[in-house]
Amino acid sequence: MSTIQLSPDAPGSVVDVVGTPPGNLAIRRFLRNRLAVIGLAVVVLFVLFCFVGPLLFPTDQTHTDLSSANLVPGAGHLLGTDAVGHDELGRLMYGGKVSLLVGLAAGLLATVIGTLWGAVAGYAGGWVDAVMMRVVDAGIAIPALFILLVISAISTPDVLGLIVILGFVSWLVPSRLIRAETLTLKNRDYVLTLRAIGGTHARAVMRHVLPNSVSTIVVAATFQIADAILLVAYVSYLGLGVQPPATDWGGMLSAGLTAAYSGRWWLILPPGLAVILVVCAFNAIGDGLRDAFDVRGRG
Repeated sequence: MSTIQLSPDAPGSVVDVVGTPPGNLAIRRFLRNRLAVIGLAVVVLFVLFCFVGPLLFPTDQTHTDLSSANLVPGAGHLLGTDAVGHDELGRLMYGGKVSLLVGLAAGLLATVIGTLWGAVAGYAGGWVDAVMMRVVDAGIAIPALFILLVISAISTPDVLGLIVILGFVSWLVPSRLIRAETLTLKNRDYVLTLRAIGGTHARAVMRHVLPNSVSTIVVAATFQIADAILLVAYVSYLGLGVQPPATDWGGMLSAGLTAAYSGRWWLILPPGLAVILVVCAFNAIGDGLRDAFDVRGRG
């Protein structure tokens, strides 16, 4: 029969049941965090809006229609039109598709690279760890935005190029987190036992260190996705992102900045709010996952 443990420092909180699978406890802790749940709902809504919306509300985002330029929001165009006649609601969907796709892919790529780098550095230790982490320290010392501006000035990246570039400039912070986790895990009994019976270093990392670091990896991934979406907006706002007729939310902000001074607020407010909501949503999800995976069960 399961026993129930109440957290004395969290009166009135939901109780955890001893014997409940860890996955169920993590889900319960995540669902208790209202901001995290709201953040997850916001992300799901934006994914549906950007990827399913164009199928239900198709618009022409390639050809110009100057006769419909700068129309105010109304029945025909719910969010108005831009300077070349593109429907802003449809453009918000297409721009969001690029921003979310690049942010998700670049965040996951950065997490994978950082995870492997940090795990190898932490497990190897000694001079290998020292050299690898000095590379990380040198990379962190250079602002990522500066690197992106230099690369964008040299070449004109497409969507795939942005994903690769963002992934390779954003892996530094996850690598430090995973290295710290690996330093504590590599001296655990099960890892030492594996090495004693002849297990290889690669097996120890892939079968024990990384699986036991999954909580840190997942939390780092959510924050990396939020950071990648912001970086895409930064670069595109400066005119160095994906090129027309493609666009993203940062490019829409850049295009609508001048028009906003003329009273055409609908060209800058929707993409600005979209960036803020999505980034805050991913940060809230990250906080919720961090609490959910907390083995201390802070209630």
